[in-house]
Amino acid sequence: MAPLIEELQFPNLEIPITIDDISPVMPAGPIQAAAGDCLYLSNLDDMAGARVMTPTVYFYLPQNLTPPQKSFGKILRDALARVLVPYYPFSGRLRKTENEKLEVFFGPNQGALIVEARTNIAISDLGGLTIPNPTWAPLIYRFPNEEPYKVVDMPLVIAQVTSFSCGGFSLGLRLCHCLCDGLGAMQFVSAWAAMARGTHTVDIPFPCWDREFFRPRDPPEVKFPHLEFVKFEDGSSLGLTLSEAKLVQKCYWVSQEFQARLKRLAQSNDEGACTCFDAMAAHVWRSWVQAFEIRPLDYKLRLTFAVNARPRLINPPLKDGFYGNAICVACASDTVARLLEGSLSNTARLVRTARISMSEDYVRSTVDYLKLNRPRGLEFAGKLTITQWTRFSMYESADFGWGPPVYAGPIDLTATPQVCVFLPDGVGFHCGSMVVWICLPENATSRFRECLFQLDKGVDGG
Repeated sequence: MAPLIEELQFPNLEIPITIDDISPVMPAGPIQAAAGDCLYLSNLDDMAGARVMTPTVYFYLPQNLTPPQKSFGKILRDALARVLVPYYPFSGRLRKTENEKLEVFFGPNQGALIVEARTNIAISDLGGLTIPNPTWAPLIYRFPNEEPYKVVDMPLVIAQVTSFSCGGFSLGLRLCHCLCDGLGAMQFVSAWAAMARGTHTVDIPFPCWDREFFRPRDPPEVKFPHLEFVKFEDGSSLGLTLSEAKLVQKCYWVSQEFQARLKRLAQSNDEGACTCFDAMAAHVWRSWVQAFEIRPLDYKLRLTFAVNARPRLINPPLKDGFYGNAICVACASDTVARLLEGSLSNTARLVRTARISMSEDYVRSTVDYLKLNRPRGLEFAGKLTITQWTRFSMYESADFGWGPPVYAGPIDLTATPQVCVFLPDGVGFHCGSMVVWICLPENATSRFRECLFQLDKGVDGG
């Protein structure tokens, strides 16, 4: 009988890279901005958590590639130049304005950046392309001595096309999160891919900037406590454990059946419908707390996760084609003791309550809160953040004419050890299975695995 949940291993690799060319890619035609112009970014666009260049990688096998290998780099470059016309803000740069706020500005010789590289190994040498692997880092371009979290004066699209000896290639992509959230990134990649295929896909809307939609009210009205942003004193053992421990990345494949059983166990009779995300987030959070053996038991912990605000914005709604950040950060909170001793349904109820509280009023309050209280950095005290990528069409969006990639997604969690990512399973991305990807102290991995594999009521997932 096949397992319901399984730990996956990634090989430790060395990928020798030779870079053949680094060059800017300018829009292929006139754009709606001139040198000296600038564009407003909303407070949701330049939250501390959005000030990153989000890295992803896509692998394409040689048997799927027509025309021949020498052409695909040019196809991607030419299509990127064409897509930068409607998506012209990606050809600009970020700069700081009053109170450290960011804006997009346009100057001469900016554009996106494309890197052409090659390696003398075959894609098959990478092993199974099913889960993120930090040793794929050479496939995603970083500038020499680039500072962590640098976004100011950076190209807002950085693409590395790496040819493998077998004839396949990878596309390593870095998009500035300030310009797009996950759904917006998929919209951009879909449009780029359609340009490369030479087709126009009717379900890809024309891009809409419209960041003024999220301008703060005058005067600002903060109607909620916004625990997701509040700075807490780290009065627990968690911070010390993370600072002193050797951290390792772990991946777990979770079947649709395991998720379904978990959802049934998490459902409470006196509440509304529990979603698969509510159940999985609650289960991972409780497993994480047990693995860390956090003390004291009365210390309050937080679970944060992004919620797509688009369906909640109705007065007025966002325009079709909006690709900016339209997410709010939901926050569930409880003590260590209650998370350890309470039921899965109790924790799932906390997650559900936080999720459904993301109303239109909460979104507006968030924008106003960030106007008055701009966090200078990420706040980690007592917090686990879950990022849900399962709702992104990463595979379907990245068909540049050679079919979907065999892997699409991120590669490394090292820089953010208190983040867990739910990824679609690339092998069966239509089948509902997922990959749970998390960074843990080495001495906590066995406890986390034991807790994660064990469903409530003694049903073993192995």
